[in-house]
Amino acid sequence: MFRRILVPLDGSARAEQAIPVAAQIARAGGGSVILLQVDTTSLDFAWQTTGAPMILPEDIAAERVAITQYLEQCAASKGLEGITTEIEVAEGVPARTIRSVAMARKADLIVLCSHGYSGVTRWLLGSVAQKVARQSAIPVLILREGAGIPTSLHPEGMRPVRFMVPLDGSELAEAALAPAAMLATALSAPLAGRLHLVLVLSLPWMSRQPRDEQMAAARARIQADAQTYLGTVEKRMRESVPSGIQLEVNSSLIVDEDVAGALIRAAECGKFGKDAPEDQSLACDVIAMATHGRGGLERWALGSITERVLEHTRLPLLILRPERQREQSQEAREGGSTEQQRRPADAGMPAMTNLP
Repeated sequence: MFRRILVPLDGSARAEQAIPVAAQIARAGGGSVILLQVDTTSLDFAWQTTGAPMILPEDIAAERVAITQYLEQCAASKGLEGITTEIEVAEGVPARTIRSVAMARKADLIVLCSHGYSGVTRWLLGSVAQKVARQSAIPVLILREGAGIPTSLHPEGMRPVRFMVPLDGSELAEAALAPAAMLATALSAPLAGRLHLVLVLSLPWMSRQPRDEQMAAARARIQADAQTYLGTVEKRMRESVPSGIQLEVNSSLIVDEDVAGALIRAAECGKFGKDAPEDQSLACDVIAMATHGRGGLERWALGSITERVLEHTRLPLLILRPERQREQSQEAREGGSTEQQRRPADAGMPAMTNLP
């Protein structure tokens, strides 16, 4: 269970949307909340051009006092009543400082709201939320501006929070299952949380009409294996739910060459397949995904389903980098075998290759 939740704020109502989400998670698990604001005043002062300074030292001190008072007001708000809440003001570059404070404070979840910029605007202005998510060793729950708050408390009445977890047969993808289950139950309380497992078969020939019996048989076998894998994971999740925890689990198999697009359509529109109708009753509230954690040119060259979903979905996104994957990446950088980074042979999902 997530016990120490860090909420970065910037003084805006947009950022404060993360507070009720963090509060419900903390309340469900008897945890605490840390409210953080990164003061960039000194950084702005240091980057000023020569000449008469526009920001004086006393202005920097006054800004720090104002931020502290603001955080104290947030901590005393009704939404955080009964929850142990701490505040911290830190100086530095926002994304880097958020990650640093999260580690120092031993937070096990970061909840923050993205400004929702896209395209050229986002690249010019940058996105603190995306920078934190891409590099944080701690799970990050990114909320989207205008996308609603994923808790069971809604103006129209209580309803469960539905998490979608994309799977591909790897241990890396499955690492998102337990955190997603914990958050689904915490945010849905007192109702049962919902977990929807989705696997997208993306081989190009899978979505076309089979040319002969051999291809038809191969497609049927791969789909059957995928369904068996999903059923196995679904059953394992149901059996692993502790007594007293309410969690509903189901799964879907999709055949689509565009994996990221298929996942986004399934989550946002309840459209589970190219020819399937949209059904908002099947739509999800949050997408939970593990990431390989690659960076720089390697990330851009190899591409990443998680990256594409992060870029294009309007839904909240839970992103985590599993400890084992980080260790394997470190071993690879130090000269370890690249074989260690491949999907485990016993992951339960057979390899999917083209027909000979």
